[in-house]
Amino acid sequence: MDDLQRRVDAFAALGDRGRLRIVDLLAIGDMSSSEIAAALGMKSNLVAFHTKVLHERGIVRRVRSESDGRRTYLQLIPEAFSALGAVPTPVAGRVVFVCTANSARSQLAEAIWADHSDIPAASAGMHPADRVNPGAIEAAVRHRIALDPDAVPRSLDQVARSDDFLISVCDHAHEQMRGRDDVHWSISDPAKIGSVEAFDTTVSELRSRIATVAAQLVAA
Repeated sequence: MDDLQRRVDAFAALGDRGRLRIVDLLAIGDMSSSEIAAALGMKSNLVAFHTKVLHERGIVRRVRSESDGRRTYLQLIPEAFSALGAVPTPVAGRVVFVCTANSARSQLAEAIWADHSDIPAASAGMHPADRVNPGAIEAAVRHRIALDPDAVPRSLDQVARSDDFLISVCDHAHEQMRGRDDVHWSISDPAKIGSVEAFDTTVSELRSRIATVAAQLVAA
């Protein structure tokens, strides 16, 4: 069975209300079938059916009682849930964040990435500005992000290498790249509004997205 099918089967098992109630109980402690039936007011044959499915899908295991050797307890397998996430994506080169001007979103993303992953990062723009946006520099100071205020915006062609993993962080860049990017995040340009709130919102969204994606990328 391939990994995708295993995950499909596990999610299907958890999609039943009765089985999910059993999983919720076992998340707290081990229980026998009769204890589960009593706690949930569920018929014993239905408990047997649900626990059989959960056992077959690798979500619970059965352990014999050390007391009398006859009673069986059901135990949740924690690893079953950590294995339900997407298979990590290998990255041979760097993660490169791309926006229109390489003056705000992509610069902030590059700096934030360093706090979440050991994979090197860089940033670029489709039409680089002359300098990093002052609003981005100020936001970095407010949020204690190690953004280089002296960084010079660069074009994608200057930065990108063949083995880089490209993440576009604006719609303009994504549409101009025409499928060259590996991932696209539709993040509004804070420079258009220019307010403290707009830049703070951008930082918050980038941190949230990066925290999620960094866990899914591994150095090849």
